[in-house]
Amino acid sequence: MRSHDNTLYVTTQGAYLAREGTNILVRVDKSTRARFPAHTLGGIVCFGNVSCSPFAMALCANEGVSLAFLSEQGRFLSRVQGPQSGNLLLRRAQHESTSDSQMAAEVARHVVMAKVANARRVLQRAIRDHGTKLDSNRVAAAARRLGSLVRELDHPLPLERVRGVEGDAARTYFEMFDHLVVAQKKEFFFRERSRRPPRDGLNALLSFLYAILTNDVVAACEAVGLDPQMGFLHADRPGRPSLALDLVEECRAVLADRLALSLVNRRQVTGQGFERQESGAVLMKDATRKTVLTAYQERKSREVQHPFLQEKITIGILPHVQARLLARFLREDLDAYPPYFWK
Repeated sequence: MRSHDNTLYVTTQGAYLAREGTNILVRVDKSTRARFPAHTLGGIVCFGNVSCSPFAMALCANEGVSLAFLSEQGRFLSRVQGPQSGNLLLRRAQHESTSDSQMAAEVARHVVMAKVANARRVLQRAIRDHGTKLDSNRVAAAARRLGSLVRELDHPLPLERVRGVEGDAARTYFEMFDHLVVAQKKEFFFRERSRRPPRDGLNALLSFLYAILTNDVVAACEAVGLDPQMGFLHADRPGRPSLALDLVEECRAVLADRLALSLVNRRQVTGQGFERQESGAVLMKDATRKTVLTAYQERKSREVQHPFLQEKITIGILPHVQARLLARFLREDLDAYPPYFWK
């Protein structure tokens, strides 16, 4: 089992990553600000104007440390990856499975079932924790609707219907999202999901968390030997990590949505931590970004009981566990892919 490795997030603009022996150095204005043994890192994520020496890149490749570059606001730009070891048979099985409409529908159905069930749990938790501060009847009705969609997914469905159920569930869930914000209502509200660009602070927060979660899942797929671009639920598109986006759906409610709501409701982030551009886009300020990344890393260290493995794991290795379980299914070691259901 993979241990819970730390991810290094570099947000200081103008920072430079260098190598010294088996250590990664973070330098700013030619001064070394931090030093990390490479073997203690699971990944490095660079935001904005952060550069890296080719020697540091080589060390990351040799140590299996993922190295990704994102914009300041979290949009994926590129990933540096070393030579891949032989996973030809696994990728061939993945290609054959994604090309088989019945097989693709089955994997997608399990993924969507977990996504809808986990979204339902978010609504139920909100009623339990903040029942007097929100419209419990409306939220409970939405939770019941999601429950009926989970039951529909109990039986085999064509892929297009699976995608239709996913869309219905997403609409039902996000229609309730504004009710889940019980503090700072003037600064944080939710009317609809807006992505590129986000039009309000809560959407900016969600988009940022989804971006770093997707980066983690891409790294997990690559570590196992899966092709992150060859998906089941999400259609293939050049440059799109479709498989990673599939697996993100299972983790979204646990790692991103709950964290975003917690940060707002506990006032760990405030409206002053965001700025509106002339274009209407709402962007995070640097201090807010650092607060979110710290909270995200702390959330990853928490333990949960995995329902299939029947053992406790840290949330941070959940993407790696699910990628490995999918690989076992594709190798025919498992009869079906077991998605993650949050309890």
